[in-house]
Formats: sequence, structure tokens, C-alpha cells
Amino acid sequence: MSAEIFFEMRGINKVYRMGDEDMRILKDVDLDVAEGEYLSVLGPSGSGKSTLMNIIGCLDVATSGSYILHGRRIEDLSEGELAQMRSREIGFIFQNSQLLPRLTAQKNVELPLVYAGVPPRERRRRAERMLERVGLTDRSGHYPNQLSGGQQQRVAIARALVGNPTILLADEPTGSLDQKTGAQVMELFSELSAEGRTIIMITHDMKIAAHARRVVHIIDGELQEGGGCEDA
Repeated sequence: MSAEIFFEMRGINKVYRMGDEDMRILKDVDLDVAEGEYLSVLGPSGSGKSTLMNIIGCLDVATSGSYILHGRRIEDLSEGELAQMRSREIGFIFQNSQLLPRLTAQKNVELPLVYAGVPPRERRRRAERMLERVGLTDRSGHYPNQLSGGQQQRVAIARALVGNPTILLADEPTGSLDQKTGAQVMELFSELSAEGRTIIMITHDMKIAAHARRVVHIIDGELQEGGGCEDA
């Protein structure tokens, strides 16, 4: 690839101890993701895709293998360093928006900046800019229960973007949305990709996966290259 490699995985295995047996969830996974790439990881329930997402997002570490993210070998990092890596490098978007119900849209978007120690005036400015980016300026003072499902997910996307992460990691981002609202969220992802954002989307839905430029399939913990939109 001509673009800079943001991360590379080589021989990633994940094993969990279940009673007297070892369960091998990921099996010798190799994966490179380049700067600005829009990648979908497609697989059924139980395929290992959530485990892979957790390792990509530095929420978990591999049992064996090598994962290098932005030049740093993840398996060598301490818990504190992993937390810093998550904060700096990765914006998370989940199936359910996971907004805090007692905070307005504006305050939910500001939250990662609070944890990062950004001063209040700068937090407000950056959150306002992100809400404008996702088309929700007029909803900034609304609470989650005053927003539609699609609006809540767009607030969650703004929250993921506000720290300017190098990678957006989306776990079933349309799983709780109706078809029309899901299509709107996918359109926003396409716009972010066109701006040069690096996006990794985890999904079981082939139609959703087809929005990405590149698709890899995971089945029984093994990763295989697939196609992109043009092959769907």
C-alpha cells in the first residue's frame, strides 16, 4: 500500500481459559490497515469479531502475536499506557449510542475532553463544531430521551470525533436503528471516509459491510480478505 500503515497485526491469537479447556477465539490473524482506509470486518455471531474489535481498540490484548499501532507495540504497553493509547488514537462508536441520559447532547460530546483535561471554553468550542459537523447544532441542548435513535447515534459519532482520533472504531453502528435511519448514519460514515478518516466497522450485516471500501471476513476466528462495495 502506498498510504502509511496505521496498524499491523501479525499472528494474533486470543485464548480464553474455560474451566479445564482453552478456547481459541482468534487464530493467527494478520491484518494491515492504512491511513484513510474504510474497512469492514464482517462475521456472524460467535465468529470472534468482537474479540478482534477489543484488541484493535486496546480494550484487550492478544495471547500471542504482534500488534503495532502508530509505531507502538501494543503488547508491551502497561494498563496506563493502553488507556492513553485509547484516548489519543481511537474513537469508539457502539451499537447503542451509550449516551449519558442526564447530560445534554453538547455535554455528552464534551465528555472525552473533560477526561483529557481540555479547558471548558475549548471543550465547548470543539463540541459545537462536531455537532455542527453531524447536523445537530439545533439539538445541542437536548437530552438523549428527547432525540431520535438516529440523532443519538450522530451525537455518539460527534463524541467519537471530538478528540480527533486517528481511527474510528464502530461496533454494529446501525444495529439498533431502522433501515432508513441506518442508511443516514452510513451516509455520514461515507462522508467521514471521503474526508480521509480511517474507519473500521464491525458488523454481521453484509449490506452494511458493503458500504466500506474494503471488507474482510472473520469465521471461527480466522480472517479472510473479501471485497469492497464494488464486489457486493
